[in-house]
Amino acid sequence: MRTSTFFISICLVLCFNLLNAQDIGINKEQPKDTVVYKTGYGLRLGVDLSKASLSFFDKSYNGLEIVGDYRISSRWYLAAEIGYEEEITFEDFTTSSAKGNYIRVGANYNTYNNWLDMNNEIYVGGRYGVALFDHTLESYNPNVTTGDVNVPIYFPSTPVNTPVTETGLTAQWLEFVFGIKVETFKNLFIGFSGSFKIATAIEDQLGFKTLYAPGFNDILNSSTGFGYNYTLTYLIPFVNK
Repeated sequence: MRTSTFFISICLVLCFNLLNAQDIGINKEQPKDTVVYKTGYGLRLGVDLSKASLSFFDKSYNGLEIVGDYRISSRWYLAAEIGYEEEITFEDFTTSSAKGNYIRVGANYNTYNNWLDMNNEIYVGGRYGVALFDHTLESYNPNVTTGDVNVPIYFPSTPVNTPVTETGLTAQWLEFVFGIKVETFKNLFIGFSGSFKIATAIEDQLGFKTLYAPGFNDILNSSTGFGYNYTLTYLIPFVNK
């Protein structure tokens, strides 16, 4: 009887101590993680490496593009590209060229959730582009007709090589952009982006359709186009948040 009473007493004491310890564990304030990871907010500037390399390998092209963005929140960046391009377009019966300056302005939204102090991006964005350029019809083979419906139009073998230039042409368009940026070293980023462009207003040379606009690239029959760039940029951090 005494053994049973002693055993029951021990069990009650252990239960009481266990409940008391659990209550203390619940009420005891847990220590908080005091490590705060901050990232740089500032101006990021760089160049488009694809245009520089294309200028080196392709003698019919010359171009330079400066790229930049400015972080305004954890997800949003104001972005812009400004550049200069010269390009010669070779068609079956014509050779034309375009040269001029352009600027694209817009914003990017970062969809990537970074770990700890990482600062990478997988982004979508939009741009509004404007170009001011000169367009030249370098040479062409005029089509000739005899006036006889039974004799098809033909192109003489000797082209006309007298260039005809029109200056002060403008182009405007919208872009939808998708791209990535990876921080390889502290504040140094490499990136790639692709874009789909929709022309809203492109001026043509008198008597000849504009085939290429700086900043827009080749103009398809649907008044659309595509673009891409490979960038190397450096972040100048103004503040860490």
